[in-house]
Amino acid sequence: MDNKRLLAAIAISIGILLMFDVFNRPAREAQRQAAQNVQQSQTSSVPLPQANTALNPAGVASTGGNDGAPITPAPRLRIESPRVEGSLNLRGARLDDLVLRDYRETIQPNSPNVRVLAPREDPAAYFAQWGWTAADGRTAVPGPSTDWTAEGGSLTPATPVTLRWDNGAGQRFEIALSLDANFMVTAEQRVVNTGAEPVQVLPWARVRREHTPVVAGYYILHEGFVGVLDGRLRETKYADAKTEAARRNGGPALEQEGAGGWAGFTDKYWLAALAPVDQAGRDRAAFRHTSEGGQDRWQVDFSPTSAVTAEPGATAGFATRLFAGAKEVHLLDSYTSNLGITDFDKAIDFGWFYYITKPFFYGLDWLYKLTGNFGVAILIFTIALKILFFPLANKSYKSMARMKTLGPKMQELKERNKDDPAKMQQEMMTLYKTEKINPAAGCLPILLQIPVFFSLYKVLFVTIEMRHAPFFGWIRDLSAPDPTNLFTLFGLIPWDAPAFLHMPAWAIIMGITMFIQFKLNPTPPDPIQAKLFAFMPIIFTFMLASFPAGLVIYWSWNNLLSVAQQYYIGREDRIARANEKALART
Repeated sequence: MDNKRLLAAIAISIGILLMFDVFNRPAREAQRQAAQNVQQSQTSSVPLPQANTALNPAGVASTGGNDGAPITPAPRLRIESPRVEGSLNLRGARLDDLVLRDYRETIQPNSPNVRVLAPREDPAAYFAQWGWTAADGRTAVPGPSTDWTAEGGSLTPATPVTLRWDNGAGQRFEIALSLDANFMVTAEQRVVNTGAEPVQVLPWARVRREHTPVVAGYYILHEGFVGVLDGRLRETKYADAKTEAARRNGGPALEQEGAGGWAGFTDKYWLAALAPVDQAGRDRAAFRHTSEGGQDRWQVDFSPTSAVTAEPGATAGFATRLFAGAKEVHLLDSYTSNLGITDFDKAIDFGWFYYITKPFFYGLDWLYKLTGNFGVAILIFTIALKILFFPLANKSYKSMARMKTLGPKMQELKERNKDDPAKMQQEMMTLYKTEKINPAAGCLPILLQIPVFFSLYKVLFVTIEMRHAPFFGWIRDLSAPDPTNLFTLFGLIPWDAPAFLHMPAWAIIMGITMFIQFKLNPTPPDPIQAKLFAFMPIIFTFMLASFPAGLVIYWSWNNLLSVAQQYYIGREDRIARANEKALART
């Protein structure tokens, strides 16, 4: 009875997962389309903050700055490298225009390049900014409408640029900017005091998102605030940050003091984050939410734990790094090893199985570099996993082959003791012990696949290296579902089938291979278990229909290898038993 209840619970769980996938697939598609539309749309401008004010890290106005209201177009500094292009707004020192040259929105060759940062005039405003707060209450500091002057032509990896602004009272503010060959900008904020009195200012750097992005909404993927602060990974969703900020009466959703670290906003593939250059010093980081005119604003900022003092004739500063780009695994690793940014790779949501998932990525990436195709890398990687688990799987398949051979004996025991279940169970266990077989052996291959399946799913789902990676034939993106559909006769019928009727070719191939594999297994003696196993290939076919194509290819190939292994073992077992019988007759 307990066994039947367990099997019923498994069947119900699979049914729930299947229904969840069917009903949420259209919503996920709508979310992805909405996110793409927001990124590509352009509407009227968003008003700039009031002039003659400076913003502290929290975005609250403070006195200071004598620049008038902007009446001319904002001057811009060109940013260019082999991997990024854009510009920095010299009015307010905002890096608010950055496009990635290596990445496009879709797999179409004429698709727009991915935009990471956008100006305040854009409905998806998203920018980084550097500034100061007058900690002594009297020093004039640059504000959001201050026009900076730039020394140099364009900001490139070969040509750093220094922004300057003089307050006319003996203090000169500078922001020395440098760009590496990838996605990292280093900003050194300095105040040069030529006056007769010391000044106290609080330098800060922030990343500000003046809209709420449309998130993918997957429970296995974090999107929102992220950082490693004081040695601890911090992840806060937008909705949770809003709730926490309200609970704190408008205060920061999270505020942390500690040594080093980094913090920013993460999307599925993209990251905008700040990190102090001095990872040994103590700084203050915060996650913030505010509402302006009914519009949510989100912000991450870094500042020293206390104001810096510039004595007469001296210079005081604060240096940060800004990463704005693609979350490439090896690149983030290099920033950890070369720049000392703590656990920067954790911007990629490898999840609970981090110590399995990340090595899986390394293995697949190494095979990709050998073969030039991530799909081929998955096939080779699957063979390697089969070799690794060969002893356990071999033992399991041998046990299953013996059980299939003993099918007639087991049926005989069942018929003979159908009125005495206890005796039937006892004789079954005696038979298992005599023949040295494990009745649960059939579950072992599936149990072994679960952590492998989930880890590979995470690699395909969260790593940008898999994004838009083609296989062969119609698979042009291993990280996306197979685009073919049985219900349109694989493109022959010009019909936009609803999401729940999506049944791609590779899912059907997977279902067929799973059906063949189950046919090679012995029929379970329990009729409920037998029915469940009979429906498993159909259930999994529908469940995996909307999964990334690379994952379905892995499962199909793994099934095919298992079928070959089971057939070989079953054949060897039949030959061995025939030899035993022949020897017994002689």
